[in-house]
Amino acid sequence: MTSTVPNTPSQPGPTAGPADPIGGVSGAPARRRAEQLTRRVATGMDAAPVTMSAPFTGMPVAPLPQAADAEVRRVYTRAREVQPSWAEWPARERQRVLLRLADLVLSHQEEVLDLVQVEAGKARIDAFDEVSATALVASYYGKHSARLLAPRRAAGALPVLTKASEIRHPKGVVGIVSPWNYPLALTAMDVLPALAAGNAIVQKPDNQTALSALWLHELAEQAGLPADVWQIVLGRGSAIGDAIVEESDYVCFTGSTPTGKRLAGQVAERLTGYSLELGGKNPMVVLPDADVRTAAAGAVTACFSSAGQLCVSVERIYVHESIHDDFVRALAERTEALTLGAGLDYHAGMGSLTSQDQLTTVQAHVDDARAAGATVVAGGRPRPDLGPLFYEPTVLTGVTERATLFREETFGPVVAVYPYSDVDEAVARANDTEFGLNASVWTRDARRGEEVARRIKAGTVNVNEGYAATFGTVGVPMGGMKESGVGRRNSAEGLLKYTEAQAVAVQRGLRLRPFRGMPPRLWAKAMSAGIAALRRVPRR
Repeated sequence: MTSTVPNTPSQPGPTAGPADPIGGVSGAPARRRAEQLTRRVATGMDAAPVTMSAPFTGMPVAPLPQAADAEVRRVYTRAREVQPSWAEWPARERQRVLLRLADLVLSHQEEVLDLVQVEAGKARIDAFDEVSATALVASYYGKHSARLLAPRRAAGALPVLTKASEIRHPKGVVGIVSPWNYPLALTAMDVLPALAAGNAIVQKPDNQTALSALWLHELAEQAGLPADVWQIVLGRGSAIGDAIVEESDYVCFTGSTPTGKRLAGQVAERLTGYSLELGGKNPMVVLPDADVRTAAAGAVTACFSSAGQLCVSVERIYVHESIHDDFVRALAERTEALTLGAGLDYHAGMGSLTSQDQLTTVQAHVDDARAAGATVVAGGRPRPDLGPLFYEPTVLTGVTERATLFREETFGPVVAVYPYSDVDEAVARANDTEFGLNASVWTRDARRGEEVARRIKAGTVNVNEGYAATFGTVGVPMGGMKESGVGRRNSAEGLLKYTEAQAVAVQRGLRLRPFRGMPPRLWAKAMSAGIAALRRVPRR
């Protein structure tokens, strides 16, 4: 396992050291930039601020204003005032804002790469995944939302005489609760389609990674988004969560399954809509014909991107017994070669965990698996020499059902590898979980891979990729089955969920009732003949 240590004041260089946890600029300019972004928070006078610290160093970065319940409700009042005028913008004009935003994200990416690394502790290549995902989402809805929102004609009850249309109206004010692990990409995936649909937004990003969301908010207004259409509030869920649930016309939440279930119960009492992306215990199935080294290289990315703190990352690998040992050796070799580091550059292949809670969970899961008989074939220890929250990417074999991580989500750089005898067994074991978020299948036979993929109960399944093929294809939906969530991101579904469908029909000439003096029985017979005839009309 190779490693890099962040620069210190006695070792000047382009990457940030402990004295400068923001990076890109140093000292007072860095603090001023953080202050500029936090001034974009819509609230924060009623509660004591919280100081966010950098995972790489443990050093403070910026004080964050925190809201109280009454403040958040006032933000919603303002959002309701501005939302109708935003909804009146032609959909194509709203599109243009998103297209300009996509260009701004790409042209200003160096600053936000620093921010994402500093806030989340990611390697820079993982931070770039967020930049590319954000630009792709903005581009997709910038090109397609007007078409997806346009009134849709439908065949009327009586051809020619009945004109019917489906109209899409924005929900109103959407409340979005964003997680800490993908602060830029998940903000974009949830906020941008809601804006494209004509809604106002009140977003609560996690305190740990709020600066990235605020950065995108700043660029959105530079791209032409009117003030207050998208507002950001900060605070703990226990303090302002009720206000978000009770004031929103639709709630979008990303987080743990237990919290999502509680939120769904609260929202259901108001009979408003919600979408939830929740936990996962994502499997990877390696078929007997797979190229071992290619699959092992793919597994490293699938398991250890963002230090495994990715909802769709792989935590279980099922490998056919004929290639199991070779695969484990190849995976261990590639895992040991992964470079760890805290530099604000592209040198490191993996960064640190984001919080002490995550480090504690990872350490506990690995120690418990060891105690239950598992073998550590790579990694398996914290690296305080690199920073307070570093943990080596870890590969385990021999994990039994007695181990906590056999079924529970670790959400860290840990994967367990298991042999299987036949594909039916592999599919059954992949599906033997309460979760169903993402899965991966590896094979030389793409058609066979697709066949296996369709049998796995997960919202997204990638063949010969870990997660990026579906994650980056904005035109297909992304979300969970079973206890991994409700609703979808991306594609038409990710946009239309933020709308109310309305049917409008105009009847001309004949009423849909018997003519005056016509016996109802004769009317029913004539209508029955007409309906039967319509069945025989060719579809266009």
